[in-house]
Amino acid sequence: MSDFKSEFLRELSWRGFIKDTTHKAELDAYCAQGTPVAYVGYDATADSLHVGHLMTIMMLRIFQRHGGKPITLMGGGTTKVGDPTDKEKSRPLLTDEQIEANIAGIKTAFEPFLRFGDGANDAIMVNNNDWLGQLGYLEMLRAIGVYFTINTMVKQDTVRRRLEAEQPYTFLEFNYLLMQSYDFLELYRRYGCRMQLGGSDQWGNIVGGVDLVHKAEGGEAFGVTAHLVTTSSGVKMGKTVGGAVWLNADRRSPYEYWQFWRNTEDADVGKFLRLFTDLGREEIERLEALQGAEINDAKIALANAATALLHGEAAAKESEAAAKAVFAGGASADALPTALVPQAELEAGMLVAAACTAAGLSKSNGEARRLIEQGAIRVNDELVSDPNAKVSLADLQDGAIKLSAGKKRHALVKAG
Repeated sequence: MSDFKSEFLRELSWRGFIKDTTHKAELDAYCAQGTPVAYVGYDATADSLHVGHLMTIMMLRIFQRHGGKPITLMGGGTTKVGDPTDKEKSRPLLTDEQIEANIAGIKTAFEPFLRFGDGANDAIMVNNNDWLGQLGYLEMLRAIGVYFTINTMVKQDTVRRRLEAEQPYTFLEFNYLLMQSYDFLELYRRYGCRMQLGGSDQWGNIVGGVDLVHKAEGGEAFGVTAHLVTTSSGVKMGKTVGGAVWLNADRRSPYEYWQFWRNTEDADVGKFLRLFTDLGREEIERLEALQGAEINDAKIALANAATALLHGEAAAKESEAAAKAVFAGGASADALPTALVPQAELEAGMLVAAACTAAGLSKSNGEARRLIEQGAIRVNDELVSDPNAKVSLADLQDGAIKLSAGKKRHALVKAG
């Protein structure tokens, strides 16, 4: 059982979000009274968020449900620098126009999860370019630089790994910690925000902000990080053979989104029900207890609940109905042609084109590549656009990988 007093932290705890916190007792007291304020920062490196961002979005959703006021901070300023955290090399810089277009696209991703408005605990969206864009260099050095030491900054994992690998770590990137910490200070001053939420890879940046608030204002601030989610096969959450799992409907349809969750590995169903749905603890524990073929009921419940959050109940039901009808003539998976391929090939990664040929969906790898380029090939109902895409053991769902060529030709590949 959790020893937290605040309902927010208690729910985060039983759902499995929390990895690290600062000042645990004081944080708990802050969350348990009044209307606490917390933020998450999102850099605008693409025009949509993806499933990997859902951890922090769900944290903000739970926070608001328990009376907290969420702030979604758009990195209009920090994106001009680029977050170097866990990056082995520098990111390409985006233009101001690209950043603005990306922010416009990202805004729609938050609306299904958070209630925005003017109420006491309604969410607000803020752009850090509002203050970073006005901050002069000398002003930044005097206002922020005095509180940071190079000794501490070079000990951060990202900096240390780059230096050990003799990879460039630009002065531009080196300033990212200062800029993100200054975000926390500005949000503290402007909105009384005393808490930052983020993934565990952001721990160093979050602690930097907590320390800056204390040093510059004598204020008490807090940080909470969530585990970085990987599947039981060790694959980074949200990465599939079809690419990133985007939240915006124009990047990934509700049906494809539903299928992503339906294709969850057996060992991950319980974890994902806790992290990515609003289902209650009792119902989740009931679904977690299902065994054998019944675990498919839990996967459908996960897909319906996750899709309903983003796209609405109607879209979830329509997606489930479409999935049931996906096999030609209503045939079951047992009736589909099945090809056995050596397990070693799947372990090493097998070209989708080769898998299609083995399954009889194409006469040759060349034909399969052309079908992929034409947008006619799907793996586990996900569109494949890269002719060099591969499938592996991680793509096995219920012991098989489903391949589709067009709308009516389907086959299964199993490890033999």
